[in-house]
Amino acid sequence: MTFQPRLLAQESPDQTPQTPEEAVDAVTTWWDNPATQEWLIQKPITILIILIVAVIAHWALRRLVDRLANKNIAAGGRPLKISRAFGRRGGEEEDVDDQVRAMRDSQEQRRQSRVRTLAGVFKSAIAIVIWSFAVLAILSEIGVNIAPLIASAGVVGVALGFGAQSLVKDFLSGIFMLMEDQYGVGDTIDAGDGIIGDVEDISLRITTIRDIDGTLWYVRNGEILRVGNLSDEYAIARIQIPVGLSNDTEEAWNVILDTARATAQEASIRNVILEEPMMNGVTAVEPDHISYRVSVKTLPGEQWGVQRLIQAKIVDALRDNDVTMPYPHGIGAVGPADYRQAQGE
Repeated sequence: MTFQPRLLAQESPDQTPQTPEEAVDAVTTWWDNPATQEWLIQKPITILIILIVAVIAHWALRRLVDRLANKNIAAGGRPLKISRAFGRRGGEEEDVDDQVRAMRDSQEQRRQSRVRTLAGVFKSAIAIVIWSFAVLAILSEIGVNIAPLIASAGVVGVALGFGAQSLVKDFLSGIFMLMEDQYGVGDTIDAGDGIIGDVEDISLRITTIRDIDGTLWYVRNGEILRVGNLSDEYAIARIQIPVGLSNDTEEAWNVILDTARATAQEASIRNVILEEPMMNGVTAVEPDHISYRVSVKTLPGEQWGVQRLIQAKIVDALRDNDVTMPYPHGIGAVGPADYRQAQGE
């Protein structure tokens, strides 16, 4: 028995070869099928339109946010409250020194950085919303039932909301902190719980603070219930000077005030002082001393250096003018007269 292989192109006996007319009719029937028209023409066109609309909406809204941010930056924002430190209204011309002008430039840079950060947050939110709707619309167009997806997303959102409450709280607090300009990088703040230092970095979730000992604190924005900005626009150097009760109060007053005003004119601190020192008067009367207070308005962050220098100068001036401080020789110590008497001099 001889084996004869059948050629692949050979038709089986039960198949009738199609004529060209029948093949054309078959293709025409397939093309005219509504399902074919829907999947090859209508749905791709609809999906393409959805993508084009999403791209245009994304571009237009991002452009709108950028224009609003740039307009706000160019407008210069609200008038800085430092103008009120000089007794002038915001619209008036001001003759200020280079230090105040530098401070204003620093504040303006911080404001611009805050505006750009908020613009970035809004652009991210726009992208998430637009493309989420686009994906859902495309899934719906290709026949996927999106109702269960939306319901599942709602359930997942609720679960994440309960599980990540602190994270959401941190982000919301960070957004409001930036919008309200509560503090910025370089400011010295009191974040509560004894955390006082310079702000080194700010994000929507974390504020990084370097304290006086060099410790770097990472504070969640949602945990900052109150914050004190120690270097916003201007600061006050407060000098508290105790004087013994045996001194003439008017003489002590004049020595302290004259020394504070003279020290304020020294080259090392003259450019950081906004107003001349002001005597607040006697702020406390104790059994062993009275206390005078002097206030000096300074540039932000400069109050501590001014305070240290003026205090040192006042102590020297009190000694030079024979104005004694309480317990000048220490509590229980023997004074010079008593010492000479004890030595038989």
